[in-house]
Amino acid sequence: MTQAKPIYVLNGPNLNLLGSREPEIYGRLTLAEIEQACAARAAQFGRLIVFRQSNIEGELVDWLQEAGERACAVVLNAGGYTHTSVALHDAVKAIGVPVIETHLSNPVAREDFRHVSLIGKAAKGVVAGFGATSYLLAIEAAHLIARESAGEGQGA
Repeated sequence: MTQAKPIYVLNGPNLNLLGSREPEIYGRLTLAEIEQACAARAAQFGRLIVFRQSNIEGELVDWLQEAGERACAVVLNAGGYTHTSVALHDAVKAIGVPVIETHLSNPVAREDFRHVSLIGKAAKGVVAGFGATSYLLAIEAAHLIARESAGEGQGA
């Protein structure tokens, strides 16, 4: 039996500062701790993750395109690019795998400029506002959607 395709978990600008950057908004967990939790959650479904972070928009586009060929789904926290990047929006639309937008905070409960998500307009769904648990819920959604689209049936 072949290994199931991985779930790509891609993180945008400033997420490398988690744990110290505005912990009252983003929590105290580091990105490395979130990666460990995501890997453990994916393992419960027999899946691996590819976990990456970049402050560079073009690198995120490249990884989305790579995921279109290699992943079953993508969990994307585009950070500030969520509200500004037509390039990421277009990449999400162009790849053939479902993308779950995720955020630690709830962007619509914050500043007005965060209320519009260019990523969300192209994504399969959005999980936001649950802190690091948002990532775990997005991993589960990515797995279930990938199973469904592969004809593997419902449930975990």
